[in-house]
Amino acid sequence: MPTLSLEQKLAQYHEFFAIEHEFTVNIKAIENGQHYSFNEFMAKMPTPFKLASDVNTIDQSALRPLQNLGSSAAQLVTFLNHQSQKIDLLVGYILSQQDEEQFRFQGIKFGGGGIKFNAPKAFNIGEIIELKIFLLDNNCALYCFGEVIEVESVDGKFTHKTTFHFIREEDREILVRTSLHEQSKQLQQLAKQRNQEGEQ
Repeated sequence: MPTLSLEQKLAQYHEFFAIEHEFTVNIKAIENGQHYSFNEFMAKMPTPFKLASDVNTIDQSALRPLQNLGSSAAQLVTFLNHQSQKIDLLVGYILSQQDEEQFRFQGIKFGGGGIKFNAPKAFNIGEIIELKIFLLDNNCALYCFGEVIEVESVDGKFTHKTTFHFIREEDREILVRTSLHEQSKQLQQLAKQRNQEGEQ
């Protein structure tokens, strides 16, 4: 695999839509000189993250064929959505146990190309870091490796732009869907606020 320049990595980061949204992320620096293959990364992934991603993928593929059945499938889809929500609650609880306070940082933007987060100290550009991303209000959590590609000092905090070094394609798809869903929620909230201001 060819080594990409910093400009190429920044271009990869910007290939995907990203949305500003606050979330929790656990970050651990990967020990100096330790290089992982994708297979080793997969072996290192904690089981709850594999489970969460698989459940999300199964939900998407199971409900898709039912949409073609028309109105007769509406009650079945509603029932299955309720079952899915129960499973999401359980998986969300299991995943919340993976959130380690000593490695917790504030995420501020995410998308299919990477994340931005704040930290009280700066990580090094080019540093490979282990990420546990928790978007639990969207029933989404995933595990990946990132690479720090930009660091800015803002108001005594360091803002890091991080591209994905290793991520499962299904997890990237989940992040893309979640970012678009979050954008839809934010636009609905904005429209609601404007309507309320217009009524005053």
